[in-house]
Amino acid sequence: MSENTNEPQGQEADSLEEAFSAPAADGHPEATEGVTDEAAAPGETGVAAEAGETADAALAAERLEDLRRLQAEFTNYKNRTAKEKEQLRNFVIGDVIASLLPVFDDIDAARTHGDLEDGPFAAIAKKLDETLTKQGLIRFGEVGDAFDPQVHEAVLQQPTGEVEPDHVSMVLRYGYKVNDRVVRTAQVAVAVAE
Repeated sequence: MSENTNEPQGQEADSLEEAFSAPAADGHPEATEGVTDEAAAPGETGVAAEAGETADAALAAERLEDLRRLQAEFTNYKNRTAKEKEQLRNFVIGDVIASLLPVFDDIDAARTHGDLEDGPFAAIAKKLDETLTKQGLIRFGEVGDAFDPQVHEAVLQQPTGEVEPDHVSMVLRYGYKVNDRVVRTAQVAVAVAE
């Protein structure tokens, strides 16, 4: 009896194989499922291929435009972060220098009195000046400079004929910049006509 049950299954499997491998009858919806592009009408194949190529070209152009936009955004981001990093660096250097201003004032006073002519302290002061100059430190406020309220703080007016009017006639305290940022304005006396 077991042989009888196996026979129909084997016959059923053979008939299923034949059914799937045989072409579908015309008029049935399944008839077009197995048809490839080669079996389609010759005119339809060319139109479909051109439509596919056009769609592929449009998609490629769109992807290329997206890629260019992303590349431009990344370049802008990279430039912006580099600029922000440089600004932060300058700001931190300015803060460090602002905390050292009393030391600079003492060094300037020692120079004025001739105490920095020779010796180890003169060498240390020179190294400090060189190091901070490399970091962008600029000292300003010299006698004869034109008075600029952006960088000079006028403490007094001094009638003198040695310096032109509205120019610095005496420096009471030097000013300092780090690159373009003014860390401290210079305290000066401004010359006026006698």
